[in-house]
Amino acid sequence: MKKEIIAKGFMMTFAMLLMATLTWAQGDKASRPSPPQTASGKVGGANITISYSSPSVKGRKIFGDLVPYDKVWRAGANEATIFETDKAVTIGGKQLPAGKYSLYAIPGASEWTFIFNSETGQWGIKRTGDTSKDASKDVLSVTAKPAKSASMNEKLKYEVTSTGFTLLWDNTEVPVAIK
Repeated sequence: MKKEIIAKGFMMTFAMLLMATLTWAQGDKASRPSPPQTASGKVGGANITISYSSPSVKGRKIFGDLVPYDKVWRAGANEATIFETDKAVTIGGKQLPAGKYSLYAIPGASEWTFIFNSETGQWGIKRTGDTSKDASKDVLSVTAKPAKSASMNEKLKYEVTSTGFTLLWDNTEVPVAIK
């Protein structure tokens, strides 16, 4: 009887340790294959922050293959990319109010569309592989011209400069002007 109680206690302790370890591991986003990153800077008087998960090329063809052309993409990995501004800004001649937005992109061979969507906090894609973007919550969309980057970028990154932001990945860069 006493051995049975000790065995049950041992099993309960082991099960609780296992659950705690699994729960903790799920919360450690930095150990993901596409870890979280943040780009921030000032454009005019506005503080801009872009929070995204940064996948790697890993020898793959990125644009037109892993990230298909003419299909909505979450502009990063894992959760949808977040674009935040503390002041209203003008992008592509259109006003974007201060706030937090999910940032999506539709890559194209010669032109990209960036979409600012008011719904935040969602996982970037559904089980079908389509994005989780709800078109009824799109606030603004702008086009931008991709170019060949000066150097190869193994990991996706965003840069915020005084003139806007740039998405850089693989051999591609896509600047978006902000005023």
